[in-house]
Amino acid sequence: MSKLRFPHGIPFGVGCVLMLAFVSVPSPAQIVVKNDDVTFKFGIQGQLWADWTQDSSGTQGYQQNFYLRRARIIIGGDIGKDIDFFVETDDPRLGITPKNLASGFILQDAMLRWKPTKEFQVSGGLLFVPFSRNALQSTVSYITLDLSAVSVVNNGATQSSALRDVGFQFNGFLAKDRLLYRVGAFSGERDANAHNSLRTAGYVQYDFFDREKGYLFTGTALGKQKILAVDAGFDTQSSYRGYSANIATDIPVNNGDEVAGQFQYYHYDGRQKFTAIPDQNDFLLEAAYYIHQAKFQPFLKYESQAFVAAANATRDINRFGLGANYYIRGQNLKWTCQYLRAMPQDGSPLKPTNEFTMQLQLFYY
Repeated sequence: MSKLRFPHGIPFGVGCVLMLAFVSVPSPAQIVVKNDDVTFKFGIQGQLWADWTQDSSGTQGYQQNFYLRRARIIIGGDIGKDIDFFVETDDPRLGITPKNLASGFILQDAMLRWKPTKEFQVSGGLLFVPFSRNALQSTVSYITLDLSAVSVVNNGATQSSALRDVGFQFNGFLAKDRLLYRVGAFSGERDANAHNSLRTAGYVQYDFFDREKGYLFTGTALGKQKILAVDAGFDTQSSYRGYSANIATDIPVNNGDEVAGQFQYYHYDGRQKFTAIPDQNDFLLEAAYYIHQAKFQPFLKYESQAFVAAANATRDINRFGLGANYYIRGQNLKWTCQYLRAMPQDGSPLKPTNEFTMQLQLFYY
């Protein structure tokens, strides 16, 4: 049995205590520019990470990095009563090894949406592919530290940009806004002449309590919403197939506390189209309890990646994580500490590894 080893340098526990000692500064009102029926809103998102990641081979030393996981400028608004837009830039992982502080600036989202009716709306541009709830959750309100590794298995082969792709999407709200759908056609992977088929994806969700009508979904609502949602999605291009299903909940309890959790299932099979995505069944389980009086939220996560073919059994891996969020001013200013244990399964040449991460999030929109 492998031994749990802690990184050298700054002690992880002491760092968490020092981080939680920071105090809040009240934020001003929303920055809005309005002219007749045109409205612009401006915002920012920053996530500073201190991360210690253990190597899976060799001496199993720790990579130690301070870097900006996300550094975003956000612009959104309305052009008339039935047209809205959303644009977001990012310079992700700025400063991570090999250190580079001068590149990586990208256009993250660039979406325009026409809303003639609530039942039928059309979006176009660079936007999230409608495939799974975990992938469609806001990076601001994740239950745990970040997106699950099993939610991005199809990202590279489909030539996506952080789960986004260029294309058109149709969406709408039915059954008193409880049932929502999204379906779209996207570029996907392009061959040299761009003669190959397009990528298609779709997503359907039913909300039993509060309706979710935004571009992205909530991870944890901090006791301010009552959410119980079930959903399913698909992602295809040529012979490649991806399927997802999820149940998510944010239930207010105890006059301001919250029980939050989700179970996300994926099936990926790249077939002849994407041989880099072997046939596999993956899942993610997350749970958290928010204590409103303490502004504190401990959480747990477990994820599994299991390959179908016996020849790929040595690539099976499970991950277990635990940590906590401390909300100085809701999602606008919070600290997160997380420990993650990656456990390759029997026969793998890789060794179990540990990762310790601290995050400071600043958000305004």
